[in-house]
Amino acid sequence: MEMMKKHFFSDMGVMLGRSMRHITRSMDTIITVCITPIAMMLLFVYVFGGAIQSGTDNYVNYLLPGILLMAIASGISYTAYRLFLDKQRGIIERFHSMPISRSAVLWGHVLTSLVSNAITVVVIILVALLMGFRSSAGVLPWLAVAGILMLFTLALTWVAAIAGLSAKSVEGASAFSYPLIFLPFISSAFVPTESMPRVVRAFAENQPVTSIVESIRALLSGQPVGHDLWIALAWCLAILIVAYLFAMRAYKRKAA
Repeated sequence: MEMMKKHFFSDMGVMLGRSMRHITRSMDTIITVCITPIAMMLLFVYVFGGAIQSGTDNYVNYLLPGILLMAIASGISYTAYRLFLDKQRGIIERFHSMPISRSAVLWGHVLTSLVSNAITVVVIILVALLMGFRSSAGVLPWLAVAGILMLFTLALTWVAAIAGLSAKSVEGASAFSYPLIFLPFISSAFVPTESMPRVVRAFAENQPVTSIVESIRALLSGQPVGHDLWIALAWCLAILIVAYLFAMRAYKRKAA
């Protein structure tokens, strides 16, 4: 059992290194993922910010959590794209014919998503600091924010794995991410839900993005998090578990 674990982690490290080399050789992937959220942040802060009543003096502080979630939702589409290419080119089957752990191939893509999205998040936070973002949070709240974002990334990455393994075309592999990217617009990411019509507000207040945004916003501002944190964690874990099960089922079908 111990030897099998070592073999799995060794194989997973090799697969992670392979996927990361693809990204480092094509940095435009991370740049592309960063550009749209940063452009949205600039647009909302410097063009719309004065007209939006968010109840805060510094709108970039209010806006940042939603922008980070948008960036992650955009970034995981590349996981689906890379998985689809590996499937289409027969690379997954080729790896399965080698003496390596089968699930290590899939986990290599998942861990690559975590690393690449973490880089994107750091870049966006640095840009936000230049725009005036400030946080009174200590080390523990920042670690909590990192944990929430990592869990959110992991959950969406397994959703991306389902799309990448099941899609029939490149467009289909990445199209699933579009609703996820725009979901923050129907949440408290940009404006308080109190300003929304009743039906829209009901949806906004009961979808996962709002609880995650509110949790991150409270942690970064040094405010009590309340029940939003537990709701956010419950959403992330539920999505993660369901997506993982379906992704592994799709992966096993391809490996059969």
